Amino acid sequence: MSTGTTRKHTALPKARILVEALPWLTRHHGKTVVIKFGGNAMVDDELKAAFAQDVVFLRHAGLRPVVVHGGGPQISAALDRHGIVSEFKAGLRVTTEDAMDVVRMVLAGQVQRELVGLLNRHGPLAVGITGEDAHTMTATKHLPEIDGEPVDIGRVGEITAIDTGAIEALLADGRIPVISSIARSQDDGHVYNVNADTAAAALAAALGAETLMVLTDVEGLYEDWPHSDEVISRLTASQLEKLLPDLSAGMVPKMQGCLHAVRGGVRTARVIDGRVQHSILLEIFTDEGIGTMVVPDEQEGDAP
Repeated sequence: MSTGTTRKHTALPKARILVEALPWLTRHHGKTVVIKFGGNAMVDDELKAAFAQDVVFLRHAGLRPVVVHGGGPQISAALDRHGIVSEFKAGLRVTTEDAMDVVRMVLAGQVQRELVGLLNRHGPLAVGITGEDAHTMTATKHLPEIDGEPVDIGRVGEITAIDTGAIEALLADGRIPVISSIARSQDDGHVYNVNADTAAAALAAALGAETLMVLTDVEGLYEDWPHSDEVISRLTASQLEKLLPDLSAGMVPKMQGCLHAVRGGVRTARVIDGRVQHSILLEIFTDEGIGTMVVPDEQEGDAP
């Protein structure tokens, strides 16, 4: 077989893959996609690099990606170094005044900087901001209920307002906003640590995003965990609402975020496995998709 023939044969699967992506490229062109970066994808160097490639690919494919991040593992490590014990209640980090200083430093000064740097290896694209900047996120103190009683978990915020002006300006300029999940206070001059899943969902709704994607360390929402590892590939907002009381603590903010997003006008919300390289591209641009997709009730019959 000649070299030319060999090249044609090896190139053909690549062409088929690109053609398969065409309907998705057409559908998503010009649309805003909010991606919550978290889990293993935040700490594994290969996964981090693949994530950055995916986000830049979306941007060059004509979408408008917005990245929202927390920093659980990095925050826990920094608190350990400062001799501050990490404690969680109702699935949320208890954030004292001292801990808040560390949270702010790690999110805005470490995690965000690294992510912006990875994205900007591909061009002058990413700009990092926090929810404090330009009043992007405003919050008040969040008091979760445990056994029916409100519990004080410190400087943890519940978002009360979103101002998308700075994000929209960056998107209009062709940039990729990278947003740390810290919010300004509505009432007392402090800043708040906001759960990144919750922040991503609120931003997706406020931006009128086409899709919210939440990276996690599981394949998706399981049908009957721990008795089965069968992943639910698609469910409506009402179906999800019925499942929420029985979910594990770690999945609750993610799935509540998905529910908030689709009830707030986002067309689809997806929980995807961030341990799989290029999971974002697999989810958006292939027939199979991966993970769990949540749709508004009236979209049950629509194509993904």
